[in-house]
Amino acid sequence: MANAATTDPLNPDEEAFLRALGRVMSFLPRVVDADMLEEQQISGTEYMVLVHLADAPHNQLSMSELANACGLSISGMSRLVKRLESQGLVLRAQSRQDGRSHLAVLTSSGLARLEQAWPTNLASVRRHVFSRIEGCDVAAAAEVLARITPGH
Repeated sequence: MANAATTDPLNPDEEAFLRALGRVMSFLPRVVDADMLEEQQISGTEYMVLVHLADAPHNQLSMSELANACGLSISGMSRLVKRLESQGLVLRAQSRQDGRSHLAVLTSSGLARLEQAWPTNLASVRRHVFSRIEGCDVAAAAEVLARITPGH
């Protein structure tokens, strides 16, 4: 049963924050994706798959971990990894710990592709995010946003 604090209407500041957050969540992936596709012929989501794999131990993650990290369904991630696999950027391997699950493994070509696309992604993020929040306390903003996601 909901308590009064969860059913009280949002105050104007809360409403403004929630609407602004929604606009950012819609806007940012679109514009970064457009920049990445135009300059690198790789989508923002494909780029993030490569980033997460590069950051992972042994450059590999289970398909479910990778899907969660990128905010995709497992079937959506499977399709994306299949596309990256066809380009030689990622391999699929059966998990040694669990013979039923699969891992996505970054290849040396995938790492090279990530390094090639990185400057475009960096320029896009600087242009669409950091140039617009100059003078703001970025560390405090990051801390506030981190509170929204469990486990972060």
